Amino acid sequence: MVPMTSKSRPSRLGPEIAARLKRSPDGLLPAIAQQYDTGEVLMLGWMDDEALHRTLTTGRCTYWSRSRQEYWVKGDTSGHVQWVKSVALDCDADTVLVKVDQVGAACHTGARTCFDADVLVANVPAADQ
Repeated sequence: MVPMTSKSRPSRLGPEIAARLKRSPDGLLPAIAQQYDTGEVLMLGWMDDEALHRTLTTGRCTYWSRSRQEYWVKGDTSGHVQWVKSVALDCDADTVLVKVDQVGAACHTGARTCFDADVLVANVPAADQ
């Protein structure tokens, strides 16, 4: 069985947006989910053109699972929904920032965020010291 690639997955993303995107070789963009009102960084997922289209048009974050090779909507099985407040491209158009209202945990481990369990450095010294 040949794995599906971004080029073989159909998309309804508008051509004016699709033309701007700089995707990885497998057709994906990193998508950072951030709590809209506190700025808390919640998680990183991956989107292709269709996942971005679904996110923009449904008001819920849709990601592409690299391991399962399928789309998944955050919260469909866990109830931990991400309600989209805004979507922005970074200056290089190779990363998406999705500001969301997170219901419950964002991390698959059950933690609020994926970035609080394994802190590598807690206090970084100032550059001039």
